[in-house]
Amino acid sequence: MLDWVAAEIAGLVHDQGVPPGEIAVLAPFLTGALRFSLTNRLANLGVPVRSHRPSRALREEPATGCLLTLAALCHPEWRQFPTGADVAYALMQAIEAMDLVRAHLLAEIVYRIRDGVPALLPFDEIEPEMQERITFVLGGRYEGLRSWVSAHTARQRRSGGRPAELDHFLSRLFGELLSQPGYGFHADYDAGEITANLIESVRKFRQVMIREPVDAGDAAPAVGGTSLGQEYVEMVRDGVVAAQYIRSWERQPEDAVLLAPAYTFLMNNRPVDHQFWLDVGSTGWWERLNQPLTHPYVLSRRWSPDTKWTDAAEVAARRSTWASAS
Repeated sequence: MLDWVAAEIAGLVHDQGVPPGEIAVLAPFLTGALRFSLTNRLANLGVPVRSHRPSRALREEPATGCLLTLAALCHPEWRQFPTGADVAYALMQAIEAMDLVRAHLLAEIVYRIRDGVPALLPFDEIEPEMQERITFVLGGRYEGLRSWVSAHTARQRRSGGRPAELDHFLSRLFGELLSQPGYGFHADYDAGEITANLIESVRKFRQVMIREPVDAGDAAPAVGGTSLGQEYVEMVRDGVVAAQYIRSWERQPEDAVLLAPAYTFLMNNRPVDHQFWLDVGSTGWWERLNQPLTHPYVLSRRWSPDTKWTDAAEVAARRSTWASAS
């Protein structure tokens, strides 16, 4: 089914000249496996694609894992040493065309904990046979990443060990390294959006935790002896931090095929010329997710405080919603 959908979309874009932004692929639920499979198929056919899943937690995004792993490598004072698997997945996300096998091989060779500090070895110190297996193209990109991490930690030591705020660090990491040609976020719409959401989330967390503004050059304030950056990373990995990102709803649509859950597409209120509906026999098309803390009807201004939300009201809302989609 996914092969057919990808081929049909590619035909619309390449043969009929349909703008990718006028195509949407909808499903009752957009799982990570479905998004990954369809995104890869469309990318291989030269079709730009983006997805919008506002209910997905930040920690579930591979791009978030990459950013936080690199942040831990650049902040050894946190004492949060990534595992070899974490480093391998980060390399796979950060370096363009780096597959999982080479990423694991490279991580096993170059990642070390020396004197209680995580370190990445230079590519030229690897045995020639292993260099050829990884390829010199990927090795050069890895060396660029390693040099950036090394330069950041050296600059931090020269400044007296006072780290910049985590959101400032992530902005530099994205702008100076990951968004550049040869690296994984360069042409990835979703990775850029996730990075922006992560930076916004860190900034909101910092603004809540401190009352007075802190300059970028000042040391990040601590919470119980832990820096705010370290505290935030721990909370994300524990699944505590959550936020709604208005930017993802308000942004101008890119010229890319949209992958989204059905309700998200309807709430976006943006029509397209071509829709592909997946798994049409699922009851998920009819059932709305039970989200009492963000209920779109009861918490709206039009809802009377004295009125109860009943099963009849739920059925009526479902019919009204899907009538607007037809």
